[in-house]
Order: sequence, then structure tokens, then C-alpha cells
Amino acid sequence: MNPSEQIDQLIAKLTDWRGQTFAAIRKSILEADREIVEDWKWMGSPVWYRDGMIAVANAHKGKVKLTFAHGASIPDPDKLFNAGLEGNARRAIDFFEGDEIDERALKSLVRAAIEFNQLKQKKKAPSGTRGKGQKDKTKV
Repeated sequence: MNPSEQIDQLIAKLTDWRGQTFAAIRKSILEADREIVEDWKWMGSPVWYRDGMIAVANAHKGKVKLTFAHGASIPDPDKLFNAGLEGNARRAIDFFEGDEIDERALKSLVRAAIEFNQLKQKKKAPSGTRGKGQKDKTKV
């Protein structure tokens, strides 16, 4: 079974409001960027990637938690993050029964996470022959 099928199966098993919430979160994430890839990790957690990890979701007894791997480093102008605010890297959104999902804001947050991942990759990539702190010795 591939990761998308495992996520489908997880959502189907959540027969209460959490299944609907989980499905709506997943839909917004996948609609934010066509190149997002779903995975299944850590003994049953859906994870989304694009140029690095974006977020992981889990259904708990009274909530659905969406944790952004680098949430502390991305802008959250719509103030979606409401959990894990004390962490140095991660930030989360806890969705409770009756909560409305702001699809526009969630997609924007996902896109910001992708931008962060891409910038992080660019910083790791070698930049020609110049090393860090060296001056450009090419003559004009």
C-alpha cells in the first residue's frame, strides 16, 4: 500500500469530525502546490514534503494536530499557529471539533514552508568556486 492509500485508510477509520477535518487539511495542503509529496512515517503519521519536510498530521482523542517542521522560521500573518509556540523549530495548529479551516491561510502557510525549505537548500548548495568569506578574485 502506498502512502496516499494509507492516509486514505486513516481518514476512513476516523468516522467522527476528525476524519472530515483531517481530509480538509490534507486537501488544502495538496492544493497549495502540485509538487507536494505525501509520505507515511513514524508508525502511522501522514507527512508532506516539498524540498524538505513541510508538516506532519496526527489525530488525537480531542483534536487533529498539524505540526510544521520549521514553523518557528516561517511567517504566520493569519495567526494559525496555536500550539508548540515555545519550540525553537516546530509550530503546530490544533484543530478542535467545530473549528473552521481557513483554507486560504493554511495554503499560504504551506507555501511559506516550501519557500523556507527552498531557501535552506540554496544556502547548502555550493556557490561556484568562492568559499565562505572569500573575495571574488576575478578581474574585470
